[in-house]
Amino acid sequence: MVTKLVILAVIVLGVIAIAQLMRVYEISSKLRNKNEAEISNRDNKFNANLMLLFMFILFGGFIWLMLTYGWTGRGDSASVHGRDIDWLLNLNFVIIIAVFFLTNALLFLFAYKYVKKPGVPAFYYPHNNKLEMLWTVTPAVVLAIIIILGLKTWNEATSDAEAESIRVELFSKQFDWTARYSGVDNTLGKFDYKLTTDNNELAILTSNTIDTAIHYMENGPMGIQTLEDKLNDEHVMWTPDDREAMMNDLNRKNKLIRLLYQMKGRHDSKLDAQAWDDFIQKDTLYLCKGKEYEFNFRSKDVIHSAYFPHFRAQMNTVPGMTTRFKFIPDVTTQEMRVKKNDNKFNYALLCNKICGGAHYKMKMMVVVLEEGDYKKWEESKLTQTFRDKYFASASAPEADEVDETEMVTETEELEEN
Repeated sequence: MVTKLVILAVIVLGVIAIAQLMRVYEISSKLRNKNEAEISNRDNKFNANLMLLFMFILFGGFIWLMLTYGWTGRGDSASVHGRDIDWLLNLNFVIIIAVFFLTNALLFLFAYKYVKKPGVPAFYYPHNNKLEMLWTVTPAVVLAIIIILGLKTWNEATSDAEAESIRVELFSKQFDWTARYSGVDNTLGKFDYKLTTDNNELAILTSNTIDTAIHYMENGPMGIQTLEDKLNDEHVMWTPDDREAMMNDLNRKNKLIRLLYQMKGRHDSKLDAQAWDDFIQKDTLYLCKGKEYEFNFRSKDVIHSAYFPHFRAQMNTVPGMTTRFKFIPDVTTQEMRVKKNDNKFNYALLCNKICGGAHYKMKMMVVVLEEGDYKKWEESKLTQTFRDKYFASASAPEADEVDETEMVTETEELEEN
């Protein structure tokens, strides 16, 4: 407390001292019959020299920072299309830096060269059509080239992937990532948010998951039957507010159960095979060097952003829709460790949107393997498919709880929209 008071007192006294010095300067100017608006020739020359000095300090500091911290600080790209993106970004930096040096050099040199001199009037130069054309057309042409190259690069990165590309879904929620690989058939199973349960977090769509969701919605701990029993219990006196809240909850769940039965009636069980061989991966995303990947993104709650800094890839994940992009990793984790001389280096998938209080820890390790090592890892997952894990946890569905509140809330929001 004392320290803060001392600091405050020093600040106040400093302000008073500066005010008094300004007052002394004003009085001395009046005594010398000097107009405050008058600037002496010596002051003009001094300011002109300072302009020139500041230009050298500015350019020198800029060059020093680039030599010390690198060209852009991005590091080497680890994907095929990342090289094109880096080339385009470097082109942008070359143009920007050239314009930076040119415009600032003209600014400071003109201030130095054309300083006001006694008896020399300012030259009036109001307009020049050639100069106007030059600094209008040149930026327009440069911007057009940058935009065209940028659209070309973006279209190549987001165009349809090849048929043999490996399909992977990345599911985002506060505050983690879950990867779902497409399995042997290289086709991701379909999904529907209404099927979200404890043993089906990604809401994967099969005949069995529909039946499980219906079971939980009708007979779960907070299901329709339980709510009706509570409302009809003559031994419990509900307050009007509590009864209204329960009735609203019951109405929402009745709407949802109708949607689930409609889904069951429309579902083609032949599509189940696409989902059963999918396998889910937490914590670490494994990729194969030289293979093209198509990533599909979903969000459970809010907008996240899937950001692969080393692969030069980023895409928003948006609730209610699927987004996608593709890339080919071409540097293994071990190769990048050698390049960086860092045995602890790992690629990472980050969230580049401020998605909540724990946004800072929403990340997933990415490991790029040689094809042989990747095949061994992939084979080890063949006994951990969605079918294996789902039926292991679905053997006693009464023991699990569905996130019914979330399901009903999402249904209500979609119906309102």
